Amino acid sequence: MLICTVRDCRLPLARGERSWTCAAGHTFDVARSGYVNLLQPQDRKSKNPGDTLEAVQGRRRLHDSGATQPLLAGIRDLLQPSASEAILDAGCGEGFYLGSLAGTNGHGVDISIPAIDAAAKRYPGPQWVVANADRLLPYRDASFDSAMSITARMHVAEFERVLRPGGKLLVAVAAPDDLIELRGAGREDRLGRTLQEFATFDLVAQHRATCHADLDEAALQGVLHAIYRPLTKPPTAGMRVTLSLDLLLFRRRV
Repeated sequence: MLICTVRDCRLPLARGERSWTCAAGHTFDVARSGYVNLLQPQDRKSKNPGDTLEAVQGRRRLHDSGATQPLLAGIRDLLQPSASEAILDAGCGEGFYLGSLAGTNGHGVDISIPAIDAAAKRYPGPQWVVANADRLLPYRDASFDSAMSITARMHVAEFERVLRPGGKLLVAVAAPDDLIELRGAGREDRLGRTLQEFATFDLVAQHRATCHADLDEAALQGVLHAIYRPLTKPPTAGMRVTLSLDLLLFRRRV
């Protein structure tokens, strides 16, 4: 279901032994860890776009600590993915949510090579792709039964294009109290703006998933790297932090 990302091409890609190729002859090699890089020069603003390796490792440590399991449970309960449905995670990062919810019918895309490489190594079942999902989701029209955007930027028209009629879309945005102990109060409430952005979808359900995690100094350092918070006053001891997501379940109109 992949399409070519070379400018003005968009032809379907066919999988070979170690590469993907379109009918126009554009070829994309499969990395040793199993992902394919479809990112084009015009789709990046820097040499190494997206999450850094340090940020990826910070998020991975947070997930591995078990702190985010209640958030995963909230996403699973709302989306209720089945083993047979094709599911897309746009802005999948290091793959925790998709890798925990989907098998070989899962498809994750992110602009960060370190993030996708980490996802492919940890979760070999789904298909992992490096691409700029803010501009183009590199998949054919109506490819997916469901899709997710977990605290990632969102291209509404592209979600409409790649979802099948009646398909589900789960959008998670950081709630105002998410990591309030590290970020401070006064965080923007993104819920209302997100509802406006997805006005062409039908809202099916919404839920706020909130939990608290006791993190040691190393885990806190990882979180700060992951959210790109300036380390002007690094933590010198562990502390309890709030993890909170506003979850919105939409359905693509038929």
